[in-house]
Amino acid sequence: MTSRGDGARPAGRSPRQPARTARAAKWGKVAAVVLSALLLPGAVSAVNTVGRFQDLYTVRAGAAALPPSDRPAAHDPAKPTVALLLGGSGTNVADLLGPFEVLESSGAVNAYLVAAGPGTAPLTGGLDVLPDLTFDGLDRLLAGHGDRLDAVVVPAVQQPDPAESARLVSWLRRQSAAGAVTVSVCNGARLLAGTGLLDGRPATSHWWRMSGLRADFPRVGWVTGHRYVDDGGVITTAGVLSGIDGALRIVERLAGQDAARLAAQRVRWRHYSPGTAAPLHASRLEPPDVVVALNASYQTKPSRIGVPLVEGVGELELASVFISYTEESMIGRTVAVGDGPVRSRHGLTFVPRASLTAAAGGLDRLVVPGLDAARRHVLGTAPSAATGGLRPEYLHAREGFPFDAVVLDVARTYDVRTARWTAKTLEYPVRDVRLSGSAWPWGATLVPAGLALLGAAAALSAAAPARRVLWSRRRRAGADSCTRQ
Repeated sequence: MTSRGDGARPAGRSPRQPARTARAAKWGKVAAVVLSALLLPGAVSAVNTVGRFQDLYTVRAGAAALPPSDRPAAHDPAKPTVALLLGGSGTNVADLLGPFEVLESSGAVNAYLVAAGPGTAPLTGGLDVLPDLTFDGLDRLLAGHGDRLDAVVVPAVQQPDPAESARLVSWLRRQSAAGAVTVSVCNGARLLAGTGLLDGRPATSHWWRMSGLRADFPRVGWVTGHRYVDDGGVITTAGVLSGIDGALRIVERLAGQDAARLAAQRVRWRHYSPGTAAPLHASRLEPPDVVVALNASYQTKPSRIGVPLVEGVGELELASVFISYTEESMIGRTVAVGDGPVRSRHGLTFVPRASLTAAAGGLDRLVVPGLDAARRHVLGTAPSAATGGLRPEYLHAREGFPFDAVVLDVARTYDVRTARWTAKTLEYPVRDVRLSGSAWPWGATLVPAGLALLGAAAALSAAAPARRVLWSRRRRAGADSCTRQ
């Protein structure tokens, strides 16, 4: 019989087991440090991103107390009529105002913003608009003129409550059954798909939304690669500014290509493709697109941008500011400021959230939209009491499509990569727009790196006492073994 003293191993113990245990413990420590390094920047990212998105669509207090619009008084029964849908919880400002300005610029249609109920409706980034008509008001208007609705534009809307959702779905189905062409813009395809009107049809939407739409609505033939898909009674467009092409297609069908060409010229849309949908580059997430996560999560001080509402401002000029700095690039918060409601170029009523003097103390920039406002220098050219001590920045100082000026400003004021991401999510070609500025948001990049180092240091510091205790136990165990031998 062999004793323990002659070198025999205890039964069942492998000579490799201690080494494996040591390696497992080592990798466990490494994993704990890595996890701790990621935990702190991850937590900061979650809190900041949720807060940033929640700020995009906020329903103003006392919205229902404002008087209705008087635009429908000028209704022309000789022209086709198009309704653009407003959601009570919020509507994408570019999906809505881009098609609206195209339709109005054609001079060939009646275009109205319609909502389930009265009162102002929130748009992206702190802009409020007054609907022209409620659903019931539209019915009365058309019946009074012996008229009918020719088309409905469905922009991306925030998730409505169940009651409003049921009413929107019912209304869209009713208009389609009565012969109106239904047209979705960007993620408005989700609401339209929920009506069942897209089942068995080819349809498109924003590239970012496509995987979710395919999973949720498998009966729809989702396709990519074109700015819009025209399937007769239904037209669907790709992301955001593809709504411009969708609106031009509506004009083509209702009033002809000459009217559509005129509308494209008036809004300075240089990508018009007469009679057919222009091809669209198939976008996908790429490594440089992490820039939007950095902007949303780690800016030490997001820009607070006051946007004065000026009488006669273009609808696309407004949309370019309120969506580009907020939802698309996530580099700032915008708020509409002014002394009272104003009328836009084509008669929409917009309502400021605050007076300029009241908001000025909390603002970093004062960005004034509109070519006409820039030409007239409506707020002067230097800081003053009227501007709350801020220098007015006239964004649209040159003629051109309004989003060009914003993308250029994002590149110059923030960084080029953020500007390219903004154009990408807008699905707006900028190959002919020369961008200049810092290449990357280095400040936002250093924040998560610093947080990761802090988390790792905290983990190592917390583990130090445990390591000292373990080392002490091993030394005692080694000493006891020597004593026994």
